[in-house]
Amino acid sequence: MTVGVDDFKKAMQLWASGVTVVTTHSEKFGLQGMTVTAFSSVSINPPQVLVCINESADTGVGIQESQCFAVNVLTASQQDVSNQFAGGSSQEQRFENTPWTPGIIGAPILDSSLTSLECIVIEKIHAGTHWIIIGEVQNCVCRSGEPLLYYRGAYQQLLIQP
Repeated sequence: MTVGVDDFKKAMQLWASGVTVVTTHSEKFGLQGMTVTAFSSVSINPPQVLVCINESADTGVGIQESQCFAVNVLTASQQDVSNQFAGGSSQEQRFENTPWTPGIIGAPILDSSLTSLECIVIEKIHAGTHWIIIGEVQNCVCRSGEPLLYYRGAYQQLLIQP
């Protein structure tokens, strides 16, 4: 017997996660990006990460075409960016007020993110309602700041003690 959807959601809300915006650019679909909290490192050698993207998300279709993506880890001051990329607006609107630069592999890098990891797709696995996309990191840019966190259905910030 498996756990019910509501119980599973309640349990997963007790897991604090960082907030990222996954971006890509393809000739057919242009700039695309979406907020993603399902992100993790996979391997250090070779450097690999994974993101989980709903199979109905248009950004996933763009990643399939471009075969590359960037994971932009948001800072504590970027709640508005997370909300903008979470849906309810067009792809064009998502990028309008968010400064970005093309990365070395073509995926958009958000200029103010805490870190940006540029990846090429090495594997895509279907699981339930999502695609698990594994990427090999080709480049990373690290900046200073504190991460934006998501816990119990709300944004949170780290409390750093001296």
